[in-house]
Amino acid sequence: MEQSFKTDIIDKEEKYQHFLPDWELLISGETDETAVLANTCAALREAFGFFWTGFYLVKNGELVLGPFQGDVACYRIRKGRGVCGTAWAEEKTQVVPDVEQFPGHIACSSLSKSEIVVPMIAHGEVLGVLDIDSDELATFDETDRIYLEKMVDTLVKNIYNKQ
Repeated sequence: MEQSFKTDIIDKEEKYQHFLPDWELLISGETDETAVLANTCAALREAFGFFWTGFYLVKNGELVLGPFQGDVACYRIRKGRGVCGTAWAEEKTQVVPDVEQFPGHIACSSLSKSEIVVPMIAHGEVLGVLDIDSDELATFDETDRIYLEKMVDTLVKNIYNKQ
């Protein structure tokens, strides 16, 4: 199946509005976690040109690197540590305009300048996080938070069959 997520749309909200239905079609019917998360990373990176896009999954009391697109990344992150660990501990999306200003930021790549991390939550339990980094400052905002949280909710419902 060939599908392209690249568009010439510049407005961020409009880009998300076009992206989400195409992405939902891409993942519909597929229940394998690795397959869906891998293609989600590829689709996000293709559509938005993000520097790094990936998932960390909760396993044995820590976040463990899952499918991703981008440079080599940290393997494991403890709860409460860095942006990903904070999103997990607080069960809340973290939007960080300048990672250098975030207490305890984990620098997997010195090229990362801003970050958004969205926890994947089902029945009050964090299953993992979607982590997106940019090589530019202040890339992420409320628009990203709203649409990426919608996307993560859809992921949780589709691949984990949980609400």
